Amino acid sequence: MRHNKKFNHLGRKHSHRKAMLANMAISLIMHKRITTTLPKAKALRVYVEPLITKSKEDTTHSRRVVFSYLQNKYAITELFSTVATKVADRPGGYTRIIKLGRRPSDDAEMAFIELVDLDENMAKTEAKKTRTRRSRKSAPKAEAPAAEAPKAEAEAPAEEAPATEASAE
Repeated sequence: MRHNKKFNHLGRKHSHRKAMLANMAISLIMHKRITTTLPKAKALRVYVEPLITKSKEDTTHSRRVVFSYLQNKYAITELFSTVATKVADRPGGYTRIIKLGRRPSDDAEMAFIELVDLDENMAKTEAKKTRTRRSRKSAPKAEAPAAEAPKAEAEAPAEEAPATEASAE
């Protein structure tokens, strides 16, 4: 029986899976967003979020624990300096997975995984959404005074033209 066996092995042996998740975690920390398949993104979320939680406390012990997982001193420096300061007040949920559809070659479901507080593009798009669409009924009311003004201007030259012709005669 497979009670409580919820871990996705991703079709790999333990050492291969461990190395792959470590490499993906390093790429995520360095680039802040990576594109991969949906099952790998979900496995990476489970792998990297405890490391980010550990990085909030900048001690020698926590650095050594995270280094035992990642084995990359540049990623550790980036994690403890940039990432940890941005997520210091967040209680969890440091990553976001967004589905991208299916890959044409093998029909694998693709997604990108990103660090939530470090993505400037998503922050900019959320700030832009202040404008809402108006219904068609309310548009003529707002444009009514503007529409009447050009009509009045158009009528005035038409009336003046016969007057100038009459004065010319």
